[in-house]
Amino acid sequence: MKQKPRWTLEMFTVGFALLAAVLALLMLLLQPAAWPALLAALVLCAALVIVTRYRVRRWVARWVAGSNFENSRTQYSLASLSQPAALLSGDTVVWYNVPFRDRVLNGGDQLAGRVNKMLPGLELAQCGTPEGQVLACASGVWRIHASTVGGGDKADREEKTSILVLNDETALRKIETEYKASRPGYMIFSVDGYDDVFSDMLDSESARLLERINRTIEGMIARGTGFLRRVANGRYIAVVEDRQLEQFAQQGYDVLDKIRALEPGINLSISIGIGRRAPTLHAAQEMAVQALDMAQGRGGDQAAEMTPDGFTFYGGVSHGVEKRSKVRSRIVAEALVELIKAADHVVIMGHRMSDLDAIGSAEGVLRICKICDVPAVIAVKREATLATSLINAIEDAGQEDDFIDPRSALAIITKETLCIVVDTYQVGQVESKEILEKCGKVAVIDHHRKGVGYIENAVLVCHEPYASSASELVTELLQYVGSRDDKPTRIEAEGLLSGIMLDTRNFSLHTGVRTFEAAAALRRYGAETERAWALFDVSLPEYNAKASLVAKAQMYKGCAIVLSGELPAEAQVAVPQAANDLLSIEGVQASFVAVANGSMVKISARSMGQVNVQIIMESLGGGGHQTMAATVLKHTSLEQARVRLSAAIDTYRASQKKGSAKA
Repeated sequence: MKQKPRWTLEMFTVGFALLAAVLALLMLLLQPAAWPALLAALVLCAALVIVTRYRVRRWVARWVAGSNFENSRTQYSLASLSQPAALLSGDTVVWYNVPFRDRVLNGGDQLAGRVNKMLPGLELAQCGTPEGQVLACASGVWRIHASTVGGGDKADREEKTSILVLNDETALRKIETEYKASRPGYMIFSVDGYDDVFSDMLDSESARLLERINRTIEGMIARGTGFLRRVANGRYIAVVEDRQLEQFAQQGYDVLDKIRALEPGINLSISIGIGRRAPTLHAAQEMAVQALDMAQGRGGDQAAEMTPDGFTFYGGVSHGVEKRSKVRSRIVAEALVELIKAADHVVIMGHRMSDLDAIGSAEGVLRICKICDVPAVIAVKREATLATSLINAIEDAGQEDDFIDPRSALAIITKETLCIVVDTYQVGQVESKEILEKCGKVAVIDHHRKGVGYIENAVLVCHEPYASSASELVTELLQYVGSRDDKPTRIEAEGLLSGIMLDTRNFSLHTGVRTFEAAAALRRYGAETERAWALFDVSLPEYNAKASLVAKAQMYKGCAIVLSGELPAEAQVAVPQAANDLLSIEGVQASFVAVANGSMVKISARSMGQVNVQIIMESLGGGGHQTMAATVLKHTSLEQARVRLSAAIDTYRASQKKGSAKA
């Protein structure tokens, strides 16, 4: 097939047109006055050529693809196939059978046309694979297989011959779509802090409120074909089809806003765990349990949807409410003591760029280990910490053996070593992943709202998102360890107090009754607020760096945004301090300080509670708490970081407006 039929017909048409043009030009030169007749003749010839061309192509197509020719190879090979089939020369269709014409071309003829015009999106290379190519065209879905011969060298590549065979999978795809849409999903609803919400209510009031909650959730499930059952006080389960879950997701699980609006004065909210696209209903139930744990671990008042691809979160824009039990603290303290006594060594560590809360809580856990008479150290990178003042104060008090470099700690770790992680739950944020992986057992003490990437293999988890700080949690645990005479030293108590002061911004944010009870206990242990406040002192270069950052602030939708180039290592502490100071400016609901660090941009975020900076930082790959969060943008310039941060703020503000409108 050195000459394509399509090109043969077109070359004939072009040649005829050129000949007619030459003859017309000669006649015009000889008889200029006859131009009207000449023009009419040209129009007539053009119409004749178009009609003839169409009829010739139609006749050739019917002759080649039809069954009215006897004893031809085409008739006895491919024409009898029940599936549509076509023969290509290069990417030109030179033959097709009757089913192809009827089902793909809708009864018309398009011989010698480009195959991509008949089958848009066709990839011959993909069609040549055993799986073929699934293509939606001609009012259906087809799986197309191809076999190609020729075209081995570059010269003949355009002349390769291919045969296409199409299998109609339209009905099968409809069944597949319906199967996926009707797959059961599992939902668990839990009223946040049920006992706290209803404990002070009269029976009649609680009955009316429960009835309104029931009706709201029932109205949500009644939109589809699922069913709802109440399994305990404030706890419901529902099994619904995946198509309905998709609708809930598109609506942002607006039932969260409806429940919150039932009684605005009592801070009513629910958490929802959803298991989707699981292979079995039992697996969906397990996924829903994990999702509910994740939603409650992030502070409640939100929906967590778990699929085989991971978690998706909806809601979570309101304040968390303190819902903790001292009984649980006592149980955790007892379990922690048992783990410590069963270990040969204990290695304690916080997050990267450790702060006063991380080191203060780590020192408190170290005191528990000393009470249990088990060797323990705190792994910290001295060159990358924001708590140098506290570390120096502890060492000056004669406890220089409390700290060790993470690389040196690897030498003392065995399978019986316990690793206690404080002030973070994320694997990617710990001081040393090597320590985490090498230790035989891991315990976690953290207050940040839960998110993707948490430590999964922990044998003990003390995770309280309603606590102000990790130091507050450790202070509570200390009260249930040892005898009355076993207590932290003054400097250890001041370290814990400084951690609470840091994360609460001097008891002005995210504080509850338990926060002040912990501070009172530390005061009884000998902590002095003046000495704790002295741990926040900064040097003149650090203060100048903080002032420079604050001066660069720009307002954007109620948020103060700072973009800065790389800072000296000794001025890194100025970043979170600048974020805190920006909150004291009138009209600033949240602050974001972005500082370049090589090819990365580190963002520190703070708020007064009106803006959930955790959600904004999570959208950028970070995390943290509702009023304190951070992230690291790798391979990003400052301008790119500004664009991404602004987009994240826009998305959050839009979700806030949507929630307010629904409420």
